[in-house]
Amino acid sequence: MDFEKLSVWKRARQLSADIYRQLSDLRDIGFKDQITRSGLSVPSNIAEGMERISGKEKLQFLNIARASCAELRTQIIIGGDIDYIPKETAQAWLSETREISAMLSGLMKAIK
Repeated sequence: MDFEKLSVWKRARQLSADIYRQLSDLRDIGFKDQITRSGLSVPSNIAEGMERISGKEKLQFLNIARASCAELRTQIIIGGDIDYIPKETAQAWLSETREISAMLSGLMKAIK
């Protein structure tokens, strides 16, 4: 299956782009680097996994994407706590990470 057609990849890509845009002026380089890397990891691992041949390899990369999504969720929560991310934006991003994670779980079940 072409990863670019997957709704979960499209949503993860959009979330990553939103994070980059929203935090472009953030002066805390360490935090910005970490959260953008986590956000970028989700669609990147979906893409890499879906290009693999075996189901086992696909699942391995989708599992990494799901774990990166949890890492991203933690960073969003902390970013909201320290006022780097506006509360409304943080809530929207948290909701999106939960939905992406659930979609990844569903895709993994389908592959199994």
